[in-house]
Amino acid sequence: MLGGPSAEREVSLRSGAAVTAALRAQGHTVTELDPVPGAWRLPARTDVVFLTLHGTYGEDGTIQSELDALGVPYTGCDAASSRLAFDKFLTKERCLAAGVPTPRSVVLRERQANWPDGWQPPVVLKPLRQGSSVGLEFVDHPDQLATALDRALQHDTEVLMETRIHGTETTVGILDGEPLPVVEVVPHVGAYDYTNKYTAGRTDYFCPARLDPDTTRRVQAAALGAYQAVGARDYARVDVLVAPDRQPFVLEVNTLPGMTELSLLPKAAAAAGLSFPALCQRLVDLARRRSPRPPLPRRADG
Repeated sequence: MLGGPSAEREVSLRSGAAVTAALRAQGHTVTELDPVPGAWRLPARTDVVFLTLHGTYGEDGTIQSELDALGVPYTGCDAASSRLAFDKFLTKERCLAAGVPTPRSVVLRERQANWPDGWQPPVVLKPLRQGSSVGLEFVDHPDQLATALDRALQHDTEVLMETRIHGTETTVGILDGEPLPVVEVVPHVGAYDYTNKYTAGRTDYFCPARLDPDTTRRVQAAALGAYQAVGARDYARVDVLVAPDRQPFVLEVNTLPGMTELSLLPKAAAAAGLSFPALCQRLVDLARRRSPRPPLPRRADG
């Protein structure tokens, strides 16, 4: 499944095309399905649904619930953990309850909300239920809040205001409960927003990240803690900010991260010795474990 109705449709189409090519190269019969909510149907004898939908409908537990009702196994997190992880504030609550560090935050709902008591700039505004840095706003002075909040609220009815910590941006892929090598994200200019994320040549990536071994372990532990706190399964990608004192802070959990060969989870898998086709096959195998049908036939060279 690829595409879908969300703001991340174009990214999803690219992920789906890459996964389709990788699975076909391994001998699988693959049908691409761009689902229209309430009006899609799986091909007969579908063994596994490989989800490359991003954002609303794909990552918020909706499509997972619909597939559960059909009894068809699918890649990635179940409906409950998808729904939880897609809500940035609920994710933070679970992380804090589990002792996983995450920046201070508050939820704003009013377009003309006053500057919250006890807060100091700079802060970050994020639509509560969006991905891929959609609607991300940076506020360096209280006078900027109303305008930034108005823009962020165009993408959701609620916005997370979070303390902005200047540090090293990293992301950690988790595959079947095991952290992959840390990826360090270095935008050429500004923050890692939607433009820098999806425009070629705007950001450098280092994998493994340029961190000392102890900090690397702490970042991976924080990422794994967040993965477990939201009840994730199979795989996810956890964004972690490393403060100047090397303290990691979990920002969010991405339950259906990008899956092009240049995306960050595949980069981390490659650094661990797992090719993109092998990663796609591994995710199919993990989903297949939840199916009552016999194992899929594999090519002799697969």
